[in-house]
Amino acid sequence: LIGAGLSSSAAFETLIGTILSYMYNGGEVNPIEIAKIGQYAENVYFGKPCGLMDQAACAIGGLIKIDFKDPKKPLIKKQMIKFEQFNHSLCIVDTKDVPANLTKEYRAIIEEMRSVAKYFGKEFLREVDEKEFFDHLADVRAAVKNDREILRAIHFFKENARVPQIVEALNNDNFDLFKKLIKESGNSSYKFLQNVYADFDYKHQEVSAGLALSEIVLGDHGVSRVHGGGFAGTIQAFVENDFVPEYKKEIEKLFGEGSCHVLKVRKLGGCKVVEE
Repeated sequence: LIGAGLSSSAAFETLIGTILSYMYNGGEVNPIEIAKIGQYAENVYFGKPCGLMDQAACAIGGLIKIDFKDPKKPLIKKQMIKFEQFNHSLCIVDTKDVPANLTKEYRAIIEEMRSVAKYFGKEFLREVDEKEFFDHLADVRAAVKNDREILRAIHFFKENARVPQIVEALNNDNFDLFKKLIKESGNSSYKFLQNVYADFDYKHQEVSAGLALSEIVLGDHGVSRVHGGGFAGTIQAFVENDFVPEYKKEIEKLFGEGSCHVLKVRKLGGCKVVEE
C-alpha cells in the first residue's frame, strides 16, 4: 500500500538496491548496506528524517531484532521463529487516511527525545539512566517546559525494556504473552508517544477509530495497534485464524471493502526470484 505507513518507500528502495546489486555486483551487496543506501536516499533526497528500521526489515526479511546503539553498525539478529505455528494472522488495515506532509511530526519525536537527553548532558535517551530520569522527573519537566517531551521519554524507556520481552515470548512459544506485550506497546504509543493522529488535524482520526473498533470487535480473539511511524495510514492486528473473517467483515464496514489485508510474514528480504 502506497503512502499508508506500510514501509512502501523502504520496500521500493530495497527493490532498487537489490536489482542494482544483481545487475552490477553479482548480488554480493550486503542487505544492511542496501538498507543504509535506502535510508540515505530518503534522508538526503526526499528530506524525510527516517531511521534504518524499515529499510533493514525489508532488506533482511522475516522477524528480526535490531539494536541501533551504533547506527553505522546496527546489531541485527534474525529470529528463527515460524509465525504460522501460533494460529494467528497478521491483518493490516488501511484506514484510508491519506496523510499530509508528516515530516514535521516525525522530526518532532526525534527532537523532543533529544531535548530530554540533553538535560542529562547526553545526545541520545538510551545513554540516560532510566532511574535517574524518574528521580529527576520534576526538574526535567520544569527545564524542558514541554510535557509531551516527558511522555515521549517515558514511552522510550518502557518500550526499550519491552522489546526483549516480546522476543523472548515468541522464542518460548508464549503467544498470549506476546499479544499482551503488543497491546501494552500500542497503548503506550497512543498515550505517551502520541503518534496515532496529528494534533494539527485532530478532526481526522481514522487510525484512532480503527483501533477503537478493533478492540471492540476482537475482544479476546486478538490485539491491535498503530502500525509504523503512525499519525496516519494503517493499523496492525494479530487475529486468531478462525476469527479473521469476522474481523475483516466488521472492520471493512468502517473503511470499505478490501481495506483489511491478511498478510504472511515473508522469510526473505530483497532477493532475486528465478522462474524455473
